[in-house]
Amino acid sequence: MRSFAAVGGEPPLIARAKGSKITDVDDNTYIDYVGSYGPSILGHAPEPVVTAINKAARHGASYGAPTESETKLAEAVTAALPSIEKIRFVSSGTEAAMSAVRLARGATGRAKVVKCIGGYHGHADAMLVSAGSGATTLGVPSCPGIPVGAAADTILTPYNDLAAMQEVFGESGETIAAVLVEPVAANMGVVPPAEGYLAGLRNVCDAHGAMLIFDEVITGFRLSYGGAQSLYGVRPDVTILGKIIGGGMPIGAFGGAAGIMSRLAPEGEVYQAGTLSGNPVTMAAGLATLQALQAEGFYESLEERSAALGLGLEAAAREADLADKVCINRVGSMLSCFFAPPPVTDYAGATVANTKAYATYFHAMLDAGIYLAPSQFEAMFVSAAHSDDDITQTASASAKALRAAARLMA
Repeated sequence: MRSFAAVGGEPPLIARAKGSKITDVDDNTYIDYVGSYGPSILGHAPEPVVTAINKAARHGASYGAPTESETKLAEAVTAALPSIEKIRFVSSGTEAAMSAVRLARGATGRAKVVKCIGGYHGHADAMLVSAGSGATTLGVPSCPGIPVGAAADTILTPYNDLAAMQEVFGESGETIAAVLVEPVAANMGVVPPAEGYLAGLRNVCDAHGAMLIFDEVITGFRLSYGGAQSLYGVRPDVTILGKIIGGGMPIGAFGGAAGIMSRLAPEGEVYQAGTLSGNPVTMAAGLATLQALQAEGFYESLEERSAALGLGLEAAAREADLADKVCINRVGSMLSCFFAPPPVTDYAGATVANTKAYATYFHAMLDAGIYLAPSQFEAMFVSAAHSDDDITQTASASAKALRAAARLMA
């Protein structure tokens, strides 16, 4: 994700960050919409979080033992997400997804897992699979070093295609342990769920005795305090979390109903462990962040700022005569500017995007002091630290950058 291979050139080396800005080693400052790929919902280095980290670190970075702060963060998360009665902290989103899949397989006694084409759930072997043709495809490895057998029990379906999911279950339902899905796709660019899609997944899993796993590593505590599951009113069996709940420190977590989570060792037979899981520095950062998110009007203010940016980007596309060739997708404080005809509703629609035009746009924005992800298929993240001036400056820069990219869109 840090590579500029998709857009060309050398990435700036970041020296420091504060609020909505990052500064490189050459003292160039940029308005940042990467936000560490999502965790920096408060902006960079917010004082309450920095204070909590410093205080915790003075008492030791890791004990390999339970702490009071781990219990407090667990209580905060379970209070926010009613689908989670018990939670297990780990050190990354990849580890959380891998562990959640293992738990689902252990609890159901089944092997197969369904994921969506273009959905990213970390870099565990079984999740790094590519899409084939047709509505449903058995996974094949998409990265060297992954044995064919590691992906053999992963089934792919298109995101937002409930009929394809129903077809998969009609053929293999008795062998499927779980459906693993981002409730709002954010790794093919931002793509919202179609009306009824998430509820349909819940119904099909219930009908066949499979678990529904929501990967809310990105959406958790970003779209609302209760995550995407609260926003859309669909309750998963297991939720995967990360990013924001660590306040910028490395973290992952997975949780669900007590009966499901009790299958984990040492209480149950499904093994999972991690030396640095629940370390006190990360727990302190996460607690301070979640406390800040509970401030009155926090999400309403973030929505207003994000909506203003979305409208500004749409106006910039119209100004560049690209309204029919550029698609702005937004869900809350997550946005994507696809260089593809609207609407973009799935991976197939996202991948027709003109990546050369995006590269031109990206570099024009970087030159204007706006830092975006160096990939067409990553999200923009708005934080509480972004000001009205930041939004105005970004929209203005976008109009000029889109005009520069327009010649590649003819």
